[in-house]
Amino acid sequence: QVQLVESGGGLVQPGGSLRLSCKVSGTIYKLYAMRWYRQAPGLQRELVAGISTFGVPNYDDSVKGRFIISRDNAKKAVFLQMNSLVPDDTGVYYCNADLTPDFGTGLHEYWGQGTQVTVSS
Repeated sequence: QVQLVESGGGLVQPGGSLRLSCKVSGTIYKLYAMRWYRQAPGLQRELVAGISTFGVPNYDDSVKGRFIISRDNAKKAVFLQMNSLVPDDTGVYYCNADLTPDFGTGLHEYWGQGTQVTVSS
């Protein structure tokens, strides 16, 4: 069974850094775009950063210059390096990926279970 497994969340002081990881578990046919979303309490889930199949990143304006998204296709993983964190970065961070589980099964979207990031002094 294909799953997205996240790790790396936690509590950090303003100005600090965290690195989130997300790995695809299980055998898949092909992995496409991968993304990180976050959801703050009482707000809708929002796209933070994405990375294309070929490694082209894109970022929400609120994190440009502070966050870096990267991927390792061999490990079926995506990472989010978060620097200069501010309290508004607090929320549950979700990994998202487009992939084909098996040959001929088409493109499907998968979500991780989420990891909590809290930025507070």
